[in-house]
Amino acid sequence: DNSGWADIFDRTIIKKVEPEGLSYACSLQQYPESCDCMKTEVDCVGVNLHSVPLLSSNVTWLSLKSNELRELPARVFSKYTGLQRLVLDHNPLRSVTHDMFIGLKSLIFLSMVNTSLVQLSKQSLCYHMPLLSWLDFAENHIEVLNYSTLTTCIELTVLSLRHNKIKTLPGNTFQSLGTLVELGLEGIEIPDIRTKMFLPMTNLSHIYFKDFQYCSYAPHVRKCKPNTDGISSFENLLANVILRVSVWVMAFITCFGNLFVIGMRSFIRAENNLHAVCIKVLCSFVHVCVKRSSCPVNCTGADCLMGIYLFFLGVYDVKFRGEYNRNALIWMESLECRTMGFLAVLSSEVSMLLLTYLTLERFLVIVFPFNHLRPGKLQTGLMLASIWLVGFLIAAVPLLSHDLFGNYYGHNGVCFPLHSDRLEKPIAKRYSTGIFLGLNLLAFLVIVVCYSSMFFSVYKTGINTTDMRSRLQKDVAVANRFFFIVFSDALCWIPIFLVKTLSLMEVEIPGTINSWVVIFVLPINSALNPILYTLTTSFFREQVEVLLCRWQRNSSLSKDRKSLTSTCVYMESSRHTFYHAKACLPRLSVADADASRDEVSEEEVTHRPEEQKYPSPEDRWTEEGRKEERRRERTKRERLRRVGSLRPCG
Repeated sequence: DNSGWADIFDRTIIKKVEPEGLSYACSLQQYPESCDCMKTEVDCVGVNLHSVPLLSSNVTWLSLKSNELRELPARVFSKYTGLQRLVLDHNPLRSVTHDMFIGLKSLIFLSMVNTSLVQLSKQSLCYHMPLLSWLDFAENHIEVLNYSTLTTCIELTVLSLRHNKIKTLPGNTFQSLGTLVELGLEGIEIPDIRTKMFLPMTNLSHIYFKDFQYCSYAPHVRKCKPNTDGISSFENLLANVILRVSVWVMAFITCFGNLFVIGMRSFIRAENNLHAVCIKVLCSFVHVCVKRSSCPVNCTGADCLMGIYLFFLGVYDVKFRGEYNRNALIWMESLECRTMGFLAVLSSEVSMLLLTYLTLERFLVIVFPFNHLRPGKLQTGLMLASIWLVGFLIAAVPLLSHDLFGNYYGHNGVCFPLHSDRLEKPIAKRYSTGIFLGLNLLAFLVIVVCYSSMFFSVYKTGINTTDMRSRLQKDVAVANRFFFIVFSDALCWIPIFLVKTLSLMEVEIPGTINSWVVIFVLPINSALNPILYTLTTSFFREQVEVLLCRWQRNSSLSKDRKSLTSTCVYMESSRHTFYHAKACLPRLSVADADASRDEVSEEEVTHRPEEQKYPSPEDRWTEEGRKEERRRERTKRERLRRVGSLRPCG
């Protein structure tokens, strides 16, 4: 995309070269017959010239494109003082000296595209061309660009150095180019790029880089190409509307799913209490139980971290909306970006290690059901703590040394170190390769092999059963469950493995692929783990049914309690009793609706108020006292009968 070049050309070249008349006849007295002449312009394109031809001194435009010019002697253009535009493209020139441009005092346009240049003059090229406004050295083999080469080019507005082999750019290379409007650096690696390189070019409006990340080092420029890396754009942290909406959707799904599981875990009683302490300590683990085996655990806290990462990514996208490039460099080097990258890596690594541990535990339970290798409470707690510690160290090591790892998490706007680039430190590149293509790939292969072995073991065991239809249904159910577990892992990690491998091979990867991997693919496990490992398990469904049944029972009991109003017994006063005229029998309460009749003790029944006391021993011998005692016993037995009739939902 060369948008802006034509506009700059019109302003710098055409407006300064006014047409002298409407006639197109050649105005030169001398020019080669093999060349075309129009007014004062000579076009010698592809005519196999080996030297600069003789021309009239009033020539204003000379094109020697696609010839065999191998060397230009000094002062070769000295008599062409009126020459304004010179084109030397596609000639096998090897070097340029400032002496060959002596006499070109009026030159404003110089193009030397694809001329096999290896080096430029160490002295200023503009010393003999003080009016030079357009300079194009594209598609050459220039390796070094000295500061002195452009020192006196104070009128230069367009400079193109694209697709050269320049390895380093001194910080003061463009210091004297205060009038430069457009700069082309496509295809050039700038490992030591700094913001101060471009600050002297106060009028710079268009700049062209090899990578979008370089644009952040020129925040004052109006247009920068490429204007996106597929993830971020010149204006926004997230390049398009689909990414901006999807990051909120994925954050909500990931956070809500895992928080829902954590909340339900508070109301559901574990099948066994082996990991109860670990579950409470390590941010609410979710049970995934195989019948009659130890209960493995999966930490929803790790998956919640991925949701938090996506949530804050959406927040900062809103914050930088419309002016991202001005804040891009500050953002990628900020503590917030490093923290978000740390959380994302911690989440992905801990989740992967936990799934591997969960798979190995299931493998031992199903394939070797009679062994004694099942971890106990202490071993499980130590293993989970070790997994979190390893994940923490993996994510934290790149933050310990900036000299070794550089800005490990700040190579893109989403702060995730997936795609390797040439700006990445060698140690950082090897480290990320070891994590993604070493540890994670090994864990993924362990999961695939273990689930394949488990399915084979279940199928082999089911062959001995007599009920073929029941065995077939169970095999299909197990196969479906194992397939979706392995498929979700493959859907998450295989694209990451491919992207990392291609980036190491220096294959050009479209930026949109990186955005899809970070926003959609990476959170897949975090979003699906609550469903695959908890919400779809038979144990979880049974516990939810029990929980709903208890809720219905408590609701029914509450209605029964409201119907049991206090019964007041009115008696006439007697000269032979110590009772008052009015007595009240209060309502009874139930401490535990699940208790049976034998488990209900006298302490579970609410006593009468203090003012309503039992009859004294002397009063019990009276007739009315005995009647009142029998009435209380009948009422008490009736209440106990009601409580005992409440049975748990089956």
